Amino acid sequence: MSPVSFAGIDLVHADDSLLVLNKLPGLLAVPGRGEDKQDCLSSRVRRHFPDALVVHRLDMATSGLMLMGRGTAMQRALSQLFERREVHKRYEAVVEGCLAPACGAGGWGLIDLPIAVDWPRRPLRIIDAALGKPSQTRWRAVAFDEHTHSTRVLLEPLTGRSHQLRVHLQALGHPLLGDALYAPASVQAKAPRLLLHASALRFAHPFSGALLAFDSSPGF
Repeated sequence: MSPVSFAGIDLVHADDSLLVLNKLPGLLAVPGRGEDKQDCLSSRVRRHFPDALVVHRLDMATSGLMLMGRGTAMQRALSQLFERREVHKRYEAVVEGCLAPACGAGGWGLIDLPIAVDWPRRPLRIIDAALGKPSQTRWRAVAFDEHTHSTRVLLEPLTGRSHQLRVHLQALGHPLLGDALYAPASVQAKAPRLLLHASALRFAHPFSGALLAFDSSPGF
């Protein structure tokens, strides 16, 4: 199914089993607390696909590809793919400073730093060697922009901790541009939004085994 937009929904793919959507930046993935936080992608989708159920989430400030299962059986099957790390996810981001290419194969590096909730400042997260959960992110520097003194990077989370990409890049000393949670004011001011976009999803259909691949270009 070709991309189509209606009622605030950017629908990338739809079939009898699942939906793939392009979430807008600034839109909640699921309802939050309070009447002012009920408008979200999942609610908008369910008006047109009542059987659509959330499988995973994106932060409100993050844009890009999000998957929903149609019916509880497909939701459960897709959730198990995520739990077994059988869904390949890739993000594109722009970070502060010149991030030198990694020395790994293909220019890919690995951030392996445990993440924990920063309880006094929740919902923020921190790197915590004692209490943090294992968290891994692959990264590759793509291009350096001298004008903005920033680096475009590709990111592949191997684990799925909240705020993982933002916390890991901050820990490297390269916070994401426009990040209102983890970047200093000067870096926040470099972009009108968080420059983080879920750009690719790859997985095998839980029932048919067919390989499914979806891509989305960032708007930055």
